[in-house]
Amino acid sequence: MPDATQLIMIVDDNLANLTVGKSALAGNYTVLTVPSATRMLELLERYHPALILLDVEMPGMDGYEAIRILKARPDTRDTPVIFLTALSDSANELEGLSLGALDYITKPFSPPLLLKRVEMHLLLESQKLTLQKYNDSLQEMVQLKTQSVLKLQNKLITGMANLVEGRDNTTGGHIERTQHYLAILLTAILDDDLWAEETASWDGPLLLQSSQLHDVGKIAINDAILNKPGKLTPEEFEIMKTHVMHGVHFIDRLEDDDEDSHFLRYARTFIAYHHEKWDGSGYPYGLAGEAIPLLGRLMAIADVYDALTSVRPYKKAFSHEEAAAIIRDGAGSHFDPTLIRLFEGVGEQFRLIHSPASRTG
Repeated sequence: MPDATQLIMIVDDNLANLTVGKSALAGNYTVLTVPSATRMLELLERYHPALILLDVEMPGMDGYEAIRILKARPDTRDTPVIFLTALSDSANELEGLSLGALDYITKPFSPPLLLKRVEMHLLLESQKLTLQKYNDSLQEMVQLKTQSVLKLQNKLITGMANLVEGRDNTTGGHIERTQHYLAILLTAILDDDLWAEETASWDGPLLLQSSQLHDVGKIAINDAILNKPGKLTPEEFEIMKTHVMHGVHFIDRLEDDDEDSHFLRYARTFIAYHHEKWDGSGYPYGLAGEAIPLLGRLMAIADVYDALTSVRPYKKAFSHEEAAAIIRDGAGSHFDPTLIRLFEGVGEQFRLIHSPASRTG
């Protein structure tokens, strides 16, 4: 639930934006509106906001210069920042994210969407801090901490997955379905005793939960591209492809330097490698064959099958038979041939999850 005592600082030189932003958030949070980045830095001597909504384009000190100062100051470097911008240039967005911003919200913004994005990011920050506190007490409360951390991890995964799917109007249900398809393939691997040495160390339930984050990087993709009612141009597709590295960087920021988190490691693998192809023509790394981690090769099949059997603005939903044929034809080029043989053996299970072609997502 939102906490009315949490302070949200909105920094923008446009009075209308400050007014709309405060109106959207004031019912759930304490809101402080600030007309410039210089004034923000002065107020931060007295106030400690839970989140800063920072305009990019402002006279004098712009948002990029301001966030550099915030991240350099010990007292503000951990304060979450979301950029407010009318810019749609992916290079500008990438620069802001690399400087430490959590997200971009495009202006003019929808008040309900602004409220939801603020709620989700504050929830994630809260869970991250709570998880760190539990990690600090690892030696004293191992058994109790294990139970609690799993619950927090599940909430984090579900929260992020819901945030991503809520932004992308074309892929409803994608995350849940790919999780089911992945579970079918994992079971087939275990039943056939394939990659036994590697899979012996896997935590199946945690691995499946982590798979929900495979598209988390889409939170950094501009809404106009993410929800375009038609096929993307080559230039737009290049921007869309950057969601992989956005997702990798997001996970990297969550990982603790001193403690390896299995669910984050699983999530990073799904994110980084599910668009690689067996013949090396995929992205972002252009890996080939077994150089692609097994989890990435598995998710590639689940992800493509769901995309093929789902309605998109630029295509109809293929039938199970059509999708299965396309995936079989991709053996040795797009997909691992051994995994395709497994896929052929469990095709009927995929069909049971695949809904009628009238569905979207």
